[in-house]
Amino acid sequence: MRRSPSFKSLALGAVLSALALAHPGVHAQKKREIKVSHAQAASLESELQIAAWIFRTYVNENSDTLSVRIFPNNALGDERSVYEGMQLGGGATCALGGTAILNTFSPRLGVIDLPFLWKDYEHMNQALDGAVGQQLAQDLERSGFKVVGWLTNWGFRNVVTANKPVTRPEDLKGLKIRTIQSPVYIDALNAMGANATPMAFGEVYSAMQTGVLDGFEHGPAVVLTGKYHEVTKHIALTRHFLGPAVFACSLNEWKQLSDQEREVLTQAVRLASDVNRSLAPVREAQALEKLRGLGMQISEIDTGAFEERAVQIQDKFAADRNAADLLKQIRESR
Repeated sequence: MRRSPSFKSLALGAVLSALALAHPGVHAQKKREIKVSHAQAASLESELQIAAWIFRTYVNENSDTLSVRIFPNNALGDERSVYEGMQLGGGATCALGGTAILNTFSPRLGVIDLPFLWKDYEHMNQALDGAVGQQLAQDLERSGFKVVGWLTNWGFRNVVTANKPVTRPEDLKGLKIRTIQSPVYIDALNAMGANATPMAFGEVYSAMQTGVLDGFEHGPAVVLTGKYHEVTKHIALTRHFLGPAVFACSLNEWKQLSDQEREVLTQAVRLASDVNRSLAPVREAQALEKLRGLGMQISEIDTGAFEERAVQIQDKFAADRNAADLLKQIRESR
């Protein structure tokens, strides 16, 4: 596995790469604004903001016809609304985020969000850079989206609770755990014994404060950057999901770009993806260490029983979504 460079060197490399490739006239007046939406905070501690920042830097330095503006924190609307607008060619030009909401537009995409599917980051990245990713990109085009590149979220998703520690599988029984409003996420949490509670992520902090939820599930980097350690005490390392991320643009708007403009955007996403993937395991480990330092109790948990139940969920979901061929390819590439 390749060594993961530090964030400072990667960020500097991104800027230097952009500057080195800049051509005369790049500072001329921009003619088309590329609006990039994502759900995370406008902080370089956020994996999506870092990727968006690298993308913006590269495009702004390498195109004299395009400029990029980032809209973090769902400033253009929640994810579903943003994607619906993109289908119509309005609102955001592109969106950067996880794939759970997108699979409601393209059902086969849900196969890459199945529980206990990915062996590690490398397994997921190779599948998405290969035939699996190509087939899913074709499916998304039929729904009005152009996949420009695949990235990753920083860290496996774990169960985070406020008061009750989860140290054994049976400890999850009956706990109200927030998850994404996606059938596969709901089924997976229920199969693990929890009472899966779909909820918009923007409501989670207050729901934890008021006791509406017993917990939620997410990656450690999000727990840290969202300051959820202020309203929770425990993390059980269930590692039940490893979520890919996708940089997708409105197909309508993509078709309006010149070949040169498309190439600039593609190269910008490629650079952002390289940095994003290199940082993923580093930031996951750093986030867990910082959360420990902030007083959170982090517990390993035997996931063997969960993984056995997950096989049935994987098979049923893939069959229902006409994605059994993709699931087979993913399993064979482990």
